[in-house]
Amino acid sequence: MSTVLIVLAVVAGVAIILIGWVAGIYNGLITARNQYQNAFAQIDVQLKRRYDLIPNLVEAVRGYMKHESGTLEEITRARSAAMGAQQRASNDPTDPEAMKSLATADNQLNGALGRLMVSVEAYPDLKANQNMLSLQEELTSTENKVSFSRQGYNDAATLYNTKRDMFPTNIIAGIFNFKSATLWIIEDAAQKEAPKVQF
Repeated sequence: MSTVLIVLAVVAGVAIILIGWVAGIYNGLITARNQYQNAFAQIDVQLKRRYDLIPNLVEAVRGYMKHESGTLEEITRARSAAMGAQQRASNDPTDPEAMKSLATADNQLNGALGRLMVSVEAYPDLKANQNMLSLQEELTSTENKVSFSRQGYNDAATLYNTKRDMFPTNIIAGIFNFKSATLWIIEDAAQKEAPKVQF
């Protein structure tokens, strides 16, 4: 066998190993990215469920709380803002501004819902209404699911970011432009708790 053929065989072997190594790292990054994107999709599902419950809640209390129309309008505005922020974040969960906007809008919606729940306390008939009790149960369940979904998303995003930032994966991530996932962080300590929805 000639020296040229041996050198070509070695070069080809090294190239195949190198391509396989890069492909393995690339596929691992794709898998991790898909996992955090799926985790964000779970947040989307729960937020949509919450947004769908809010008009029912507003309608249920509207007849009882005629002089609380400002609170009801605030909830409607906060819901619209949160839905818009959710859509922007859904389009690109790697965008830190979109994620911050979503967290802020969601916190404002939680605050508006909390103020509504405080107002409901003044209406004993409303607190005993079967429709309100059912909505309370649904909303409480949804808030818990949103919280668990956020935790799952942050776990998956942290795993992806760790993998993306470790050497030598960070080189492959840079070459193929894998962006860092943005965590869902609640900055205001008072907003870290789910709104109380007890009637």
